[in-house]
Amino acid sequence: MKHILIIEDDKAIAELERDYLEINGFKIEIAADGDEGLEIATSKDFDLILLDLMLPGKNGFELCREIRTKTDIPILMVTAKKESIDKIRGLGLGADDYIVKPFDPAELVARVNAHLSRYERLTSADKQTSQEEIIVGKLRILPKAWRVYVGDEEIKLTTKEFELLLFLASNPNIVFTKETLFSRIWGMNAMGDVATVIVHINRLREKIEEDSGDPSYIETIWGAGYRFKI
Repeated sequence: MKHILIIEDDKAIAELERDYLEINGFKIEIAADGDEGLEIATSKDFDLILLDLMLPGKNGFELCREIRTKTDIPILMVTAKKESIDKIRGLGLGADDYIVKPFDPAELVARVNAHLSRYERLTSADKQTSQEEIIVGKLRILPKAWRVYVGDEEIKLTTKEFELLLFLASNPNIVFTKETLFSRIWGMNAMGDVATVIVHINRLREKIEEDSGDPSYIETIWGAGYRFKI
């Protein structure tokens, strides 16, 4: 049974999330503020975290940053804020996705299932791949080991960053639109969610490129999308 942590100070929303997820076979724990959420998230094993942004104590942004240093499990932000800057900030701190209140509980369950399925496929011990490693310049990707190196330095990536990089590097010199990348990596309708792809591309460049303003690996094709250069 998958174990999910809900960090949410609104009792009614937390209970709604819990009820729908329990009905669908998940084990749920709830934390009502940021400090309690951080303690529970870092002391127990969870498969996914639902994280509200506006919390007493540590806010969701602070929690996302600190939790991400400890684990790479999916983090799904739940927020009442519609401003793009909040979504981009959360994604930039390592969240995998977001859902805006008020939301359809069925959509919440669908997104949770999608992220759990993709994370499980990516980290499965018997995951099959046709390539032992991908080497381009100083960049080395080890799909089976789930590791990335630039030169001799190992680069720490989140689950979605790794999956996005591996997909692009496995399909070099092909231009993919933001919508296509979102659909392939996140597995959901990409309408209105292209900011997710943009933020993850920018984070990848910061981590693997010597000059993110003049990228050697992930190239922007203006008006079209992105491609991995070899």
